[in-house]
Amino acid sequence: MHTVKRFFKPAAATLALLFFTASFFAAPPEPKELDILRRTYPDIVFTAIYDAALADFKIDIVQNRGTERKTTALYWADGKMLPADKLAEHESYWPLFYPYAKEVPDPAKFTEEDVRRLRNFSSAENRAKQAGTSPYFFNAVYDCATRQSTETHIKRVSFLGKYTNAHERIFAPLARVENKIRERAKTDAAVQRFIDELARVDSYNWREIGDRASRSFHSYGIALDVLPRGWGQKNIYWAWRRDIDPDGWMTLPLEKRWMPPAGVIEAFESEGFIWGGKWPIWDNMHFEYHPELIANSLNG
Repeated sequence: MHTVKRFFKPAAATLALLFFTASFFAAPPEPKELDILRRTYPDIVFTAIYDAALADFKIDIVQNRGTERKTTALYWADGKMLPADKLAEHESYWPLFYPYAKEVPDPAKFTEEDVRRLRNFSSAENRAKQAGTSPYFFNAVYDCATRQSTETHIKRVSFLGKYTNAHERIFAPLARVENKIRERAKTDAAVQRFIDELARVDSYNWREIGDRASRSFHSYGIALDVLPRGWGQKNIYWAWRRDIDPDGWMTLPLEKRWMPPAGVIEAFESEGFIWGGKWPIWDNMHFEYHPELIANSLNG
């Protein structure tokens, strides 16, 4: 009897230690943003495996392209989605997810500190050395790591009667945006006027962001500039206004900026496009396809 007790106590202690060790080193829950990516890119498989050595999740992004099955491995890296060989440079990148404003920032409500931050953030010197958007997730989703691979997916498309070149992946949501805009135009004079005054639509352009060493989303073909007649004489883009008024562009009243009608903005947002007019450094002609940001803002 005493032998059984002596055996049981060490065995119980060992089991308790094993349970504690397993619990202590168990993988944390997946980042909640992965569920958003799965919902907003439903044809892509996102598999997360916890890498204990790096204390981070490795995300396999799996797509079928015709008969080819393509897998890209990225680490979560606090939402920056980086390949293993870029983890040491994580401070050079912004997270994939950021808050998308529900309302247009009103400069009438800016404090002096807000204005100072905008002036510093937008200076050529600061923008040249700022962190940038991590390209690796978008390279994987859109097969756009190089200009050659990108341009295999760039096709001609019509939007509201204007032709442009864009990534084929945004054709379906863009067509739904057009249908919604045309439907709204039947009862909304401002939306009809927007259609009538639309001069150009520009999408694909292989380039980096002006004064930044990072790619513009135009270089993926997933950004769209909608330009009205006489756009060159309108306050439509922060940098153009800065060239005229370097000290006051940050506080230019909303009513002095050209903006698409609310019905147009809502049509784009309902199909996963964000509008650049909601950025503090505003780009009112600009829309980008980021369904993950729209879904994240709805969750928030």
